[in-house]
Amino acid sequence: MSSEERLADRRERLMAAAYTLYCDPGFPETTIERLCAAARISNRAFYECFSGREELMEAVHDRCVQESLASVAKSVAQAPDSLLERIRAGIGGYIGYVTEDRRRARLMHLEVRRAGGCLTKAREQALAGFFEAVEIISPGDPALAGPAGNDRRLLALGVIGAIQELLTEWVLADDPPEVDHLIDAAVRVFHRAFVA
Repeated sequence: MSSEERLADRRERLMAAAYTLYCDPGFPETTIERLCAAARISNRAFYECFSGREELMEAVHDRCVQESLASVAKSVAQAPDSLLERIRAGIGGYIGYVTEDRRRARLMHLEVRRAGGCLTKAREQALAGFFEAVEIISPGDPALAGPAGNDRRLLALGVIGAIQELLTEWVLADDPPEVDHLIDAAVRVFHRAFVA
């Protein structure tokens, strides 16, 4: 392999290790040494790929965000042509993607909060992704206009927070709610916040 291919391979192995270890035992408990052992690379090689655990968390989280947006876009593209069905499909695409693998749900909605410094970037990504998802669900639909300016941003934060809490409950509960119930609750919150 070329040096670029070796570097890319190490990055992927570290991201795979982080995907599992950041969820169990969790971000605060996962050391660089533990990540390196799981990825079968040296500590020196780690620092050729990432500046620290936080940058690795950002990379794993960013990949999950991008994949979740692709899931939303695909779900909406396959939905019937009604606003409510597109909303349900978009939210279902997101929640379905996140709950498909418990590690993903834990990483995106629990461990990213425990990572500290990553939270700011993660929140910005979630908000940007949410606005992108709204456009995917209903580009230019006047029924989805909702309020403008800062009020719209605050409502978006409220909807994101509601979905995060629903998914955190799903991850932490001894008897987690059915995924369909999560989707129903999130659709109601979204609909009341944004549908004129």
